[in-house]
Amino acid sequence: MTSFAATRAHDRADPHVDASGIDWGSGGIETQFGWSIQAVYQGFVRTAQTAVADVPGGPRGYQVLVAITTEEASSQLALAQRLGIDKTQMTYVIDALAAGGHVERQPHPRDRRIRQVVATDAGRALLATARVALGEVEDGLMRDLAPDERVALRRLLARVALSVGEPAGPAAEHADAERLEQPVAAPHRSRRPARRTPRDGEPS
Repeated sequence: MTSFAATRAHDRADPHVDASGIDWGSGGIETQFGWSIQAVYQGFVRTAQTAVADVPGGPRGYQVLVAITTEEASSQLALAQRLGIDKTQMTYVIDALAAGGHVERQPHPRDRRIRQVVATDAGRALLATARVALGEVEDGLMRDLAPDERVALRRLLARVALSVGEPAGPAAEHADAERLEQPVAAPHRSRRPARRTPRDGEPS
């Protein structure tokens, strides 16, 4: 048996080594959560930029379109807090989307001082195209994972992301005193807008 084959045989017998050859008992860099998150993020950014190149505002513009088409209508400030985008930067993103005819600022039905950001038909069409392109990017990044593993990864990451903005333990005592340079997305679960039942005589 060659030394390489012997090494592979040893790896298969070691419960700490998985199918990809990572030795989880070594404490090596590839076993570190921070390194993995950074590597995946960098790989995603490199390829995702092209997928959303036609969306005004790039990745941020894409996130805005996703939020305003899948959740209740909200103001520009609420969107900035929801997505963890600086409110000044959010103004530029919304301006770019509006200039392209993809969103509109409309008065709130109960408080006309508030402007809600609403997607246009053109914005919805652009989002549909970008979703397909971004889905191909994500499939490429997760090409070594089985379909059920991809679903599991998405769900686990979403759960971690939702808890990021929720201080726990000793950190909670100092959360108000410390301020991050970049805003953190609000831990908030998406809810599809409730369908309103039309009254008698109203068009459905």
